[in-house]
Amino acid sequence: MDIDVIIPLYKPGKELFTLLDILERQTVPIRRIILMNTEKPYFDRLIAGTDFNNRYQNVRVYHLTKQEFDHGGTRREGVCRSEAPVFLMMTQDAMPKDTRLVEKLTANLKGDVAVAYARQLAGRESSVLERFSRRFNYPTKTCIKSAEDLPRLGIKTYFCSNVCAAYRRDIYDSLGGFVDRAIFNEDMIYAASAIRAGYRIAYEAEAGVIHAHNYTCMQQFHRNFDLGVSQAEHPEVFGSIRSESEGMRMVKSATAFLRSHRMAEKIPYFYLQCFFKYAGYLLGKHYRKLPRRFVLACTASPDYWTK
Repeated sequence: MDIDVIIPLYKPGKELFTLLDILERQTVPIRRIILMNTEKPYFDRLIAGTDFNNRYQNVRVYHLTKQEFDHGGTRREGVCRSEAPVFLMMTQDAMPKDTRLVEKLTANLKGDVAVAYARQLAGRESSVLERFSRRFNYPTKTCIKSAEDLPRLGIKTYFCSNVCAAYRRDIYDSLGGFVDRAIFNEDMIYAASAIRAGYRIAYEAEAGVIHAHNYTCMQQFHRNFDLGVSQAEHPEVFGSIRSESEGMRMVKSATAFLRSHRMAEKIPYFYLQCFFKYAGYLLGKHYRKLPRRFVLACTASPDYWTK
C-alpha cells in the first residue's frame, strides 16, 4: 500500500533533516514526502550548501506565501498533491519515537476506520505540567471511537490531531476533505464529519511522536483564543457539545497529581495558566462581539484575519 506524508513548514530548522531521515527508515516504506513550505527564502536558507535534492529524492517541496497559508486550505492543497490511498499529516516539530510509527499508525486503518492519530509524548525539556498534559490527553491504551461514545466521551469523541495522523484517501474524498478555511481544529472538524457519517476514529497509543511545547501564559492565551474562534465558526461540530467539562476534569486531575507528587508549590502557576487558557478560549468563542483591533491583539494567527 502506497503511503505519502504531508508536512506544512514554516521557518524549518536542521531538525527537519532528522525528521526526514527517520521517516525514510520506517518499517513501512513511504512513497513520497510532500513539504508545503511557507515563505521560500527560509527554506532556501536552510538547504543552502547541502545536497538536499540528491539526499531526499522522494521529497517534493511546494512553496506558498505567509498570506496564502491556512490550517485547512494548505493541508487540503497538500493532499491534492498526493496520489496515495493513505496519507499521513504531520507537523515539522513532531519527531517519530522509532522506525515503526507508520506501521503502528496504520494498523487499524481499515473497515470503517477513517483516520488514526498518534500518541504525543513529552520531550526531554518538557516541564512537569507539560508532561502531565501529554499523559492526560494521550493515554497508554489504544482505542477506536464512534458516535456511540458521544454520551461517554463528549467532545473527546471528535479529538484527532494532525500533529501526526493517517487518513484513508477514499473516505477523505467522499467526505469532502479538510475545510478550505480554518484558523485551528481542521483535524477535529474532519473527524467530526467522519463520526457523523458513521465512520470511526482510531487513537494508536503504540504509534508515538515526541511533540510538546512549554508555552508561556500569553502563548496559551493566543492559542486558546484561536481554539475558541474555531469552535464559534463551526457550531455544527461544537455547538451541541461543551468542552469546558473536559477542561475542568484536567484541572482537577492535574491538581491531584501535583499534590500527590509533593509539588503543590506549582499549583498557583498552573492555575494562572488555566486562567489565561480559559480567558483566551472564552474571548475566542465570542470574537464576533469584539472590536477588530482587539481580535488582532488576541489571535496567534493575524494573517487569518486579513484574507
